[in-house]
Amino acid sequence: MLQPYRDVLARPGALAFSSAGVVARMPMSMVGIGIVLMVEALYGSYGLAGRVSAVFVVAQAACSPQIARFVDRYGQARVMRPAVLVSAAGIVLLVLAATQRAHPVWLYAAAVLAGSTIGSFGALVRARWTHALGEDPRGVHTAFSLESALDELVFVIGPVLATVLATSVAPAAGLVVPVVAMVVGGIWFLAQRPTEPPATGTLPVADRPRGSVLRSPGMVVLVVVFIAMGAIFGATDVSTVAFAEEVGRPGMAGVVLAVFALGSLLSGLLYGARHWASPVHRRFAIGVIALAFGVCAFFLAQSLTVLAVVMFVVGFSIAPTLINGNALVQGLVPAGRLTEGLTWVSTALGVGVSVGSSVAGSRIDAAGAHAGFLVVVVAAAAALVATLVALPVLRPRAGSRAPAPDAPGQRRVEDLSPSATGGATVAACETAAQAAPRPGAPHA
Repeated sequence: MLQPYRDVLARPGALAFSSAGVVARMPMSMVGIGIVLMVEALYGSYGLAGRVSAVFVVAQAACSPQIARFVDRYGQARVMRPAVLVSAAGIVLLVLAATQRAHPVWLYAAAVLAGSTIGSFGALVRARWTHALGEDPRGVHTAFSLESALDELVFVIGPVLATVLATSVAPAAGLVVPVVAMVVGGIWFLAQRPTEPPATGTLPVADRPRGSVLRSPGMVVLVVVFIAMGAIFGATDVSTVAFAEEVGRPGMAGVVLAVFALGSLLSGLLYGARHWASPVHRRFAIGVIALAFGVCAFFLAQSLTVLAVVMFVVGFSIAPTLINGNALVQGLVPAGRLTEGLTWVSTALGVGVSVGSSVAGSRIDAAGAHAGFLVVVVAAAAALVATLVALPVLRPRAGSRAPAPDAPGQRRVEDLSPSATGGATVAACETAAQAAPRPGAPHA
């Protein structure tokens, strides 16, 4: 099973940029919860903590796709080096303001600065894999599945580490590690210029892509579906924490959510070890159906043991669905806009997590943990309906043509369909919820 992964990591520079990408992605699972833990401990207000974290998420959601557009046009290193430093400075300012008990307006300002410049290293890594393995669709499939599994690993380790540091060392300690990881991992990643995709700004003006990637109806559908899927994950996190408290075992919430992530991690590795011949849009729809029907069992669980078992099984539908969903981006965005397209769906996932957490929290306050799981079911139904109704616009267009050999990173999914290459190319999402303020162990 591991041989396909050995093969792609043996490519020149692949192990180095993938490893650096893992380090650079640590903030996506630590900053949100780190902000909540620090602000609540220093100001004694969960409300303020949630608002500051929400400001960070909104700033990230609004600006990351625009940063990705500049990355596609001018290059990863040229755009992201200053962005990384500014975002790290924003988090440092947030820590300093909080430790000095500054007026909340300073917290909001620092959160905007950090969130608006943090970007999406998950999208950068996947764009780099597409460039490095563009002539090998099976290799791209394996590499992106590997990145999906690494996302899960980041989300298993990050929140636990942030929580331990914030509660055992100092309230602000949970934000120190992500700042260091962002700077060290980011600079390490961006220093690897030989594997960096070419910038579209070097193309003739007539060949440069114009307009937003959201002009594609399929991209709009994907954004809607990913928001609904993010709501599933966000509501699941909050509901699991509440359910564990109701049964008198609050400390087990993280374990149960880690089991959920473990199921997804394993499925991502297994999925990437096999090459699939069926159309990617069909596999995406099957994954959404499996996820939607699976989460309905959460509502029926009456013990943590049963809930953990159900989550482990349902977790197997997460990574493949996200991988296939992001694979569709390659067939929907213009050439040279892959980073922007991947960033839009990862941002949508993060926004969905925030919405799901907020709505589920309100319902839990009113009617208990199972009311939160009902929010999960409603979000799953929304994802299912949107996918099935709009499935035709996700179907690869017939007769599409592959780009010139000197731009393999700009190929579309339909160019890599079984009829054209004998294999299928898939991509993975950043994680999922890169900037989402999750209370528990999250998902990809």
